[in-house]
Amino acid sequence: MKIIKLMFIGLIASSLVSCSSMNRSQKGAAIGTAGGAATGAVIGRASGNTALGAIIGGTVGGVAGAIIGKQMDKQAEEMEKNIPGANVTRVEEGILLELSGEILFGFDQDVLTATAQSNLNELVNILNKYPDTDIEVQGHTDSKGSQKYNQALSERRASAVVNYLKVHNIPASRLTMVGYGENAPRYSNETEEGRAKNRRVDFLVVANQEMKEKARREANK
Repeated sequence: MKIIKLMFIGLIASSLVSCSSMNRSQKGAAIGTAGGAATGAVIGRASGNTALGAIIGGTVGGVAGAIIGKQMDKQAEEMEKNIPGANVTRVEEGILLELSGEILFGFDQDVLTATAQSNLNELVNILNKYPDTDIEVQGHTDSKGSQKYNQALSERRASAVVNYLKVHNIPASRLTMVGYGENAPRYSNETEEGRAKNRRVDFLVVANQEMKEKARREANK
C-alpha cells in the first residue's frame, strides 16, 4: 500500500511535533491540525493530485484524527487484499482507491464490464462493513479527443459506478460523483502507458460527520 509522502506535508507536521515517534495515523492528525482545507488545497495543487488535496482538506486532526486514521488503515488493508488491480493509497484520514478504466470499461465505453462488477462487489462488501464513511467517485480520461467529449465520458463513467453502488445497497447519501475529463492527469499523457493509467476512476473514502463525532467523543474520554 502506498503512503503519500510530500516534503510540504512533512514541513507542516514538523512545525508542530516531532514525527519520529508517530505512526501514520498520528502524522495525519498533526497535518490536519496544521492546515485544514486551505492546506489541502495548496498540497493538492502542488502535487497535481485533486484527490490528495480533497482528502487532506477534510482532516479533523488531533487525537480524533488519529482515531479515524486507525479505522481507515483497516479499511484500506481490506481493499488492497480483496480488490484485484486496485491501487490503494492511505492519505492522512482518508483513502484513495484507484481503479483502471481498462478494468472497469471497454475502450471508449461507459458500460461496466463483468470484471468491473466483480471488483465493485468486493468494494461494496467493504464499504458496507464501514458505514460511517462518505465516498466520492471521480471519473478521469486521457487527453486524446476533444475536451468536451472527454468531460462527458468521465461523467458517464463516474455515474455508471455510482449507480452500480446504489443498486447494491450503498446509500445515495454516502455518494457523490464528479467528472474531471482530461483535466486531472496523474500520469504522463505522452505515452500509451500513461494515457491508459489516466483513463481511471478514483474513489475518495473519508469519514462522515457521524464518524467524526464518535472520534471526538472517544478522544475526549
